[in-house]
Amino acid sequence: MKRVAPASKGSLITRINWLALLAAATLLCVVPVATAAKVTPSAAAAASAAAAGLKEKCLSCHDDPTMKSDDGKSMAVLADDFGRSAHRKLDCAECHDAARNVKHPKFKLGAVNPKVCQDCHADEFKELAGSIHGKRNGGDRAIKDCTSCHGSLHLVHKGGDPLSPLSPVNQIKTCGACHEKMMANYEHSAHAHALLKSGLVKGSPSCSSCHGKHDIRPKKDAAATTSHAKIPETCGSCHSGVLREWEQSAHGASWKKGGDGPVCSSCHEPHDIQRADTAGVRGDVVDRCGNCHEKVYASFNDSFHGKATSLHNAKVAVCADCHTPHHNLPASDKRSSIHRDNLAKTCGACHQNVNASFLTFDPHANPTDAKRNPYLYWVWLGMTSLLLGVFGFFGLHGLLWMQRAVVGRMRGEFTTGHSSPGPWVRRFKGSQMALHVTIVTSFLLLAATGLPLKFANASWAPGLMAIFGGAESAGYLHRLAGIVTFGYFAAHLGMIVHGLLVKKEGGYFWGPRSMVPQLKDLFDLIGMIKYFLYLGPRPKFDRFTYWEKFDYLAVFWGVAIIGFSGLMLWFPTVFTMVLPGWALNAAYIVHSDEALLATGFIFLFHFFHTHLRPEAFPLDPVIFTGRVPLERFKEERPLEYERLVAQGKLEELLEPAPTAAEFKRAYIFGFTALSIGVVLAVFIFLALLGTLNH
Repeated sequence: MKRVAPASKGSLITRINWLALLAAATLLCVVPVATAAKVTPSAAAAASAAAAGLKEKCLSCHDDPTMKSDDGKSMAVLADDFGRSAHRKLDCAECHDAARNVKHPKFKLGAVNPKVCQDCHADEFKELAGSIHGKRNGGDRAIKDCTSCHGSLHLVHKGGDPLSPLSPVNQIKTCGACHEKMMANYEHSAHAHALLKSGLVKGSPSCSSCHGKHDIRPKKDAAATTSHAKIPETCGSCHSGVLREWEQSAHGASWKKGGDGPVCSSCHEPHDIQRADTAGVRGDVVDRCGNCHEKVYASFNDSFHGKATSLHNAKVAVCADCHTPHHNLPASDKRSSIHRDNLAKTCGACHQNVNASFLTFDPHANPTDAKRNPYLYWVWLGMTSLLLGVFGFFGLHGLLWMQRAVVGRMRGEFTTGHSSPGPWVRRFKGSQMALHVTIVTSFLLLAATGLPLKFANASWAPGLMAIFGGAESAGYLHRLAGIVTFGYFAAHLGMIVHGLLVKKEGGYFWGPRSMVPQLKDLFDLIGMIKYFLYLGPRPKFDRFTYWEKFDYLAVFWGVAIIGFSGLMLWFPTVFTMVLPGWALNAAYIVHSDEALLATGFIFLFHFFHTHLRPEAFPLDPVIFTGRVPLERFKEERPLEYERLVAQGKLEELLEPAPTAAEFKRAYIFGFTALSIGVVLAVFIFLALLGTLNH
């Protein structure tokens, strides 16, 4: 057997040293792994047990709602509340370092340093530092520490927890502590209604839905979620369909190019956003469109659509109804709702049986622009001239009469008062009095329901409309009064025809009984002007005076003109079967201005001629009683009195004085009608004055 030679001493030591080093290296690698595998769980469990023990130890004292510091601040940490908080797994000492070293019960831990929160919430602090809440103002941040929004650190809940101050519902109160005005607006919004009333917590936006959480920036900051550049995407996160539609519109195209085109908040009130189908919002949208489209805004406000909108008529068309709310495009674009190929569908949404002529109606007509439509311009010029001419002439006529009548009354030149025990003369038949009462009633209703529309921007207009239940109800009453007007007009024509053909009566077109102006009326007018100027005696009048004939013809003319133009506006698609579309624009001008002429003349001049002049003040009841004292009859109608005496017919017309009941009815109805008319006249004056000021 061969023996192996023993190793030398030096080589053996060397080999032992290398083995020792290898073993040491192996231990350095293996032992920590084994230790970690075997020791870490126990160490973690021990640490967890220690933390739990510390929390139990802390809560054993602090789980007391009455516990307070020396300065009176609460030091209570209720175990039940802390057990539901997001921080429930944390050791107390992780936030309160002093709790490890300071002995109880007399140590003061003080407020938690915000940096403690930053150790865990570094990303949130980074966002907050650049936000409007984190920016310093005079050395202080807008928000001092996390508790300003999240509440007590011992009661912090996750944002989705209903108990959290930052839950969708509770955000309103939390954010509202600083942003009171915004929250007050939000609480009235459709978003708040869905969140607070309908309980749609996941589907309704709260503050953080639009403004973000920690990285909240002012809207002028391009990085803000509510900036002009980003708000479409912010709103589009919920209203994705609207966003796609809007991006294809003229507004969206401008926005995409970085222009100043309107975005969501340009048209919708950001915090007080309301349902788009309410009357108030529809009117607000018109005003917002007018911020950019000034010319068409002015023409729209002058139209029936615009005035009815101002009076909160929810059914009348506004900008969005014709141009669409979000997909508005120029008329030249075939996709546009106002392109000629699409007009029938657009207008047909409100008007049935639209025809080609109806579609040429100009919704933004400007009658003062002769180049836009010369026919419309001449209609407007004619009506304006008529208004100025009538009001100018009779205004001067009334002022001259007033001063002369005051002087005449002071001199005792005429009889005053309407009571007389002597015989009375029958002036009007029962049918004529009934017809006049019908005229008065229907006319006042037409005026009271029509004038608010004429002067829709006047301060009194909405209140007057509200008396009739709103613009829609007033519209029905207006048309009802119009039907009554056509009725009494037809009845009057029937009386004339019956008198001519059945009774074979004459004098309807000529003579003292006629309401047709004659040469004598011109001479009477000249004589009356001389009388006003103290240049001659008062003219002698027959059955009807020149101003009474004018009153009559104004009503006769007015019923025909106002009535026909009103029918055109009531049934536009019927009349445009034979008339061009601009005829509707003309009918609107004629109806509006002729109505102003009629109401203004009746309430100012007819009332003065009949009731308010000093000779008859305060009310002449003759049209309601049908009779006038003989003495007044001789004084005011000397030619008729002389003719009746000569013909021997005066005795046939003499009657007893009206009874007390007749006078009572006459004065109650008369003063009521007169008062309403005077109030409406004041409204007209205020509205015209407001128009001049603007």
